Amino acid sequence: MVVGTHILSFFGISLPVVQAGGGLIVVSTRWAMLTRSDQVDRGQSHQAVTQEDILRNAFYPLTLTVGPGSISIAITLGANEPRHLGANVVALISAAVVAALIAVTIYLCYGYSARLAAAVGPSGMNVILRLSSFLLVCIGVQILWNGVSALVKTLNA
Repeated sequence: MVVGTHILSFFGISLPVVQAGGGLIVVSTRWAMLTRSDQVDRGQSHQAVTQEDILRNAFYPLTLTVGPGSISIAITLGANEPRHLGANVVALISAAVVAALIAVTIYLCYGYSARLAAAVGPSGMNVILRLSSFLLVCIGVQILWNGVSALVKTLNA
């Protein structure tokens, strides 16, 4: 968020392109989660799991939380910050406080996810997954729309 504007200018990427790209990534990953099948392949359910398989998938929830979509949102927010020092310091402190609150929330959610899953059961988890995936698809479409709208406005100019 702090260096977003500099990264964009270094690579010559406009803010609307980052919004469009980030929106596409959010939509595609959440659409895949929304439309995935819940059926288990019975032939592979007794497959041996190696330590390498476990390590490869260990950070999967974290990549959903802090993936390319989140990075594009942070860059977008950083690029829209005011540039004079007083407001910039307040914006950076506010962003740090909010980031810390989000980190604590994510920690608590991941820490208590097994209890939540046990309490709501497989059907409840499926409903929560589908509902959150749908809402995130809508958020991704909004981010994409913001970027595409800004790009179309530049064509008219």
